[in-house]
Amino acid sequence: MSRFLAGRLLQTILVLLLLSAATYGLLGLMPGDPVDLMAGADPDITPADIARLKVLYGLDRPIWERYLTWLSSALQGDFGYSRLYARPVLDIVADRLPTTILLIGLSLAVALVVALPAAIVAARNPGGLMDRAINLLCFAGVSVPPFWLALLLIILFAVTLGWLPAGGMSSPSGDDGLLDRARHLILPVITLSAATVAAYTRHLRSALIEVLGEDYIRTARSKGVPERRVMTRHALRNALLPVVTLIGLDLGSLVSGALITETMFSQLGMGKTIYDAVMGNDYNLALVGLLTAAAATLIGNLGADIAYAKLDPRIVYRAEPGA
Repeated sequence: MSRFLAGRLLQTILVLLLLSAATYGLLGLMPGDPVDLMAGADPDITPADIARLKVLYGLDRPIWERYLTWLSSALQGDFGYSRLYARPVLDIVADRLPTTILLIGLSLAVALVVALPAAIVAARNPGGLMDRAINLLCFAGVSVPPFWLALLLIILFAVTLGWLPAGGMSSPSGDDGLLDRARHLILPVITLSAATVAAYTRHLRSALIEVLGEDYIRTARSKGVPERRVMTRHALRNALLPVVTLIGLDLGSLVSGALITETMFSQLGMGKTIYDAVMGNDYNLALVGLLTAAAATLIGNLGADIAYAKLDPRIVYRAEPGA
């Protein structure tokens, strides 16, 4: 396992290097550059000022040379400054990433807490009334656009009922307590987890129905093992494998896909930061933000592989020959 993990970590580093080069190239192909945007916003800037700024930011050099300069600095822990915020990129990521991690962590927890019992209830009687009702709710969860769901929740719980705040990270009164922060997280977490709950429930339901038809399940039942133990100890453990795969793949998409949720509820996280950086041609911040999302996906996949071995002892990872 240790050799396998070492090989996977090496692959992760190589993939991140390739992604950084591809992303830097794509950002460089976008129309306009930071100096052009600054010149358009300041009518008093002169051509000499523009030329001097291009030299200062290295925009007079070929893009491959600029990338190698950035990579050399990044390997030393310096990811440059953000043009939009006039701060080091790592400082901005350190401020914004915890909010996104909190949203994603709570959303995944809610998704698992809701999806597990829902899938078990549906799989007990395929085609029954509860199964059809749960499937209907799952189709609704997958089909409803996040921005529409966010608006609906704001109108219902914030405007009409007044139970929860419509947005922000804390109350204007300055109450930064844990309870106040939790109230501001309820609606964003529901919005972000709705589609995830639906997807996990459907995949887990299908896996449970398949596993419950296996011979070892029938053997356990014939030995008089209680149904609850058959479901939780024998069936659910094997049925969790597809969900583990989904969690690994979801991490990266949730980091970048939290844009709508963070924008609708004024949560300062990485999703909104990546969007602002791309739209503002803030190369350094956009590059690090996108690499953060990619790293989350790669780490999630590695975690899924490790979880496979824990859930199913038959799975053994070996390093490839020559690795």
